[in-house]
Amino acid sequence: MVSIRRREELVSARKVAGLTQENLAEVMGVDRSTVIRWEAGDYAPLPYQWPKLAEVLGRTADELRELIGLRRLNRTAELDSALEPAFGWLDRHAGWSPGTARGRVATAAPVRPHSDAPAGRSHVAAALANYYSDSVPGYLLYAARCGPVEVATSVLTRQDWLDLTCPLTAENDRIVLSANDNASREPVDEAVAVRRLAEAAADDVRIADVPLYRLTDVQIRPGTVGGDVQVVPFVEYALSMDLLERELHESRAVQPGRMPLRDRYLPSLATVLDLPGRLCAGGVLALTAIARPADPFRGEADYLLLVQERSRHVVNAARRLAVIPKSFHGPLADQRADARIGATLHRELEEELFGRGDLDRTTGVQCAADPMHPARFSAPMRWLTEQPGRLQLECTGFGFNLVSGNYEFASLVVIEDEEFWPRFGGDVEANWEAAGLRQYSTLDGDLITELIGDETWSNEGLFAFLQGLRRLSEIGGERVRIPAVELGR
Repeated sequence: MVSIRRREELVSARKVAGLTQENLAEVMGVDRSTVIRWEAGDYAPLPYQWPKLAEVLGRTADELRELIGLRRLNRTAELDSALEPAFGWLDRHAGWSPGTARGRVATAAPVRPHSDAPAGRSHVAAALANYYSDSVPGYLLYAARCGPVEVATSVLTRQDWLDLTCPLTAENDRIVLSANDNASREPVDEAVAVRRLAEAAADDVRIADVPLYRLTDVQIRPGTVGGDVQVVPFVEYALSMDLLERELHESRAVQPGRMPLRDRYLPSLATVLDLPGRLCAGGVLALTAIARPADPFRGEADYLLLVQERSRHVVNAARRLAVIPKSFHGPLADQRADARIGATLHRELEEELFGRGDLDRTTGVQCAADPMHPARFSAPMRWLTEQPGRLQLECTGFGFNLVSGNYEFASLVVIEDEEFWPRFGGDVEANWEAAGLRQYSTLDGDLITELIGDETWSNEGLFAFLQGLRRLSEIGGERVRIPAVELGR
């Protein structure tokens, strides 16, 4: 932490340079939230950022370090304290003395793939379809057609896991916390984990010390989602199963087809489906559709659809398109009650779209006894929950994403009251997890069809988008004018 005086001097230096927080973030290639945390004294810039930041602010590196309160540049000392829990976890897991992981990360050079651009979505899907040449009766890779556009994804699903028409109510949302702790734990490759943490430090990726749900059993049928979950540290997932996405990306250029981590963790579809035998973390993601009244410029009444471009600072699906909200499934305060899919969706609407920064689990700090108490709701959420029917949450599909083996609950959020957008549209703003937010009208079938074919989608994001469109076409009436989304074989 830095003193209040030095924080003020840093803000003053930025203003003297004629920069807003947004300007500085753009020049430095970081989120605005990172600049805010620098100026709040939460953490210092990373070593590779010092020369450029000093140049932008018109200071020498020594002057800048003095300004922020750091008298010497020491990479070991300056590693983002947000990674401290990951260092401690790796020390314990590997049997190292305290501080070993931090020291190894400080001296490790992040290894970059030959191309910094993520592989196209269809390339990822095809590579995984080729890797998993085995088959399991009843299971298929999700594919669909919309007009002339055909897409195949890496989401392993079943016909009876699709088009669930499952309202996320107490009667239908039956994911429960299990007391059985017999599920296996994943081995961690210490060398790969050190490299991952070095890259996280360089890219300002957030790996927080928060609990995460792992799925150990699932029962899915139309109208009901059920299953058992247990709690594991997010760090354990981030340094094991989550590494598969990066390995897949790198295998394009470095020894194509060679994926030793996948060979260890998920060598077959049978291992993907063996939930007690592996760490199966997952996510809840939803297409958000907001009813809007007719407009002189836009024309007839429609639904506004929101799509996000993911930030490069997120753990997975970085720099890809996805629906919003999109979140890891994990508890906030009440491990048992928060296991419900609807609980995660309500929380993420508040955090990712309605500005509730206090719900950000990446900070690792939660002081409120009941963070989702109605008294703490944002103005948009308070209005939505005042009357039944204004906000509808449904699960539209379920599957396993072969990219990292994650389970995915595809959902649909529908705000039916046309008054919402004129009243609260200006309050809707994505948080740091998104690099941008796009909007589409359900009256613009051509643009939506073109969007479906975009190669920058994440596979799970496209899965949720298409399943949401299918359900919206059933319930949206004249507000929805898009080509039918037909499921593939």
